[in-house]
This record gives sequence, C-alpha cells and structure tokens, in this order.
Amino acid sequence: MRIGAIEAGGTKIVCGIGNEYGIIEDRIQFPTEQPEPTMEKVIAYFQNKGVEAIGIGTFGPINLDLKSEQFGHVTTTPKPGWSGYRFLPTLKKAFDVPFGWDTDVNAAAYGEVMWGAAQGLDSCVYYTIGTGIGVGVYSEGKIVHGLVHPEGGHLLIRRHKDDAFEGLCPYHGDCLEGMAAGPAIEARWNRKAIDLPIDHPSWQMEAFYIGQAITGVILMLSPKKVILGGGVMHQQQLFSMIREEVQRNLNGYVSSETILTNIDAYIVPPSLGDNAGLCGALALGLAAAMENCTWPLTHN
Repeated sequence: MRIGAIEAGGTKIVCGIGNEYGIIEDRIQFPTEQPEPTMEKVIAYFQNKGVEAIGIGTFGPINLDLKSEQFGHVTTTPKPGWSGYRFLPTLKKAFDVPFGWDTDVNAAAYGEVMWGAAQGLDSCVYYTIGTGIGVGVYSEGKIVHGLVHPEGGHLLIRRHKDDAFEGLCPYHGDCLEGMAAGPAIEARWNRKAIDLPIDHPSWQMEAFYIGQAITGVILMLSPKKVILGGGVMHQQQLFSMIREEVQRNLNGYVSSETILTNIDAYIVPPSLGDNAGLCGALALGLAAAMENCTWPLTHN
C-alpha cells in the first residue's frame, strides 16, 4: 500500500510516503508558517503521489469529535494563525481518500505500538518534550480521546525548591509545559538547552518536573510502557535521572518488578527515534485505509 503521512509540529511540518510495514519511502519538511502557505506546500507534495490514504498527527489542541461541526479543526492553540483552522477539511477538499486524524503525540504512541517500543502491548504513554510538551495515551488496545484528548503537558506540578522561574505557558504559567519545555529551559537559563553541559543543574530540575508527571500517569493510568521523545530528550543523561525521580516518588508503593528492578526497560526512548511522529501518522493513515473511516480507534 502507498500511504501518506503528515506530522504537523509547532516549528515544522514533515510529510512522507510509506507502506503498511511502517517503512518511510520518501519525506520532506518545511517550517510551520501561517496556515494557507503551509498547507499549499503540503497539498503540492501529495499531488500525483497516488496515495491510498493520508494520516495526520498534528499539534493541538484539535477537535476529534465526529459529531461536531468543527471536527478536523485546530482549536485553542497558541500557534499564531492556526486557532480555528480547518486543517482536515482543507485536505479533504484536495484529496478524495480516507483520512486518519489525531494529535501528534497520540500518533507517535500509535506508531510505537505498531512498529516500535510498545509493540505487542495493549497500553503505553508517549511524551514529547520539545518546543511544547504533549502526551499521547494508548490504553486497552485503543487511542484515548475522551472529552477532547489528553493534554498532559498542561498538568499542574509542584515547584522545585530552587526554582524561581515563573513559567512560560500563556494559559497556566507554571504547568509542566510552562516549566519544562525547551523554551522554558532557555528562558530560565538564558541559554538553549542544547548548549547546556550534561552536569548543569538544569537537568536535575528538568528530571524533577518530568518525573512528577510520569509518577502521576503511572498512578492514574498504569501504562505498560512510558516512552519519552522530543528534542529535550536527546539529552540522554535525563533518562536515568527521571527513572530515579519516579522510583523516589513512588517509594515502593506500586508493587511491580517492572518499576522496582527493571525500570530501565520501562521508561525508554522511542524505538522509532525522531520518526515516531511520522510513522505514527503513517499508522493512522493505514488504519483509515483498512477501515475506510476517518478515525482509527483500535489496533488488533
């Protein structure tokens, strides 16, 4: 099969063509600018490519309610120009194929279930920690939406005792994203995260915040795998620090050998690497092609 995939991020859009085995055969990327010129590039890329379906994993928040007149729209995003944009309807006017539509992090979680670190499991949670923080949830064999969709990047968290930074989130100030996303690291230390040495105190603070969030998701959802992706998680030293924070927070309460003695195989990077989002969009498109619907809910 020939499936189109769109990973729409806050800073860049990645488009690709892949097959039913999760193999990306072609890809292109360009900056996320205003909606109209950006979507012109997306549509131009897929024209004459002969795709049988297209999967979209996009930054949000987005409308996933099939009964809503705004289904397929971006909603309250702080991304300039995109709030209220008719993302999916614009593409459906250009291409008469089935579409998969979900958040970028739900897509990444789905891709890891299909071909990556969560393959064979019926639950996982995927965090992307970069320009923003998003959380995708796959539970009991399906992507979780609920009232809208998970927005775990905006959970309220306890403040680190040495942190006087007020937070960057325009909605909540010092929520998880406001304190731990890439722009928050840069604003707090006046240096880009990539320029901070591995022994800089920023990383212990980062692990403190991310560890809190993961502790909460373990207690609430009990996922069988926690996957941490995004640009900030390219700092490999964070993984061991976050695992230690989670174990310290749980304090032996969750009586699972996975947590107590095998946490290195439980909190992990994405097996699909930086392709997790694009492969996830490919998985959404594949499900739409197989089910001939606009919303893949299950994976068998």
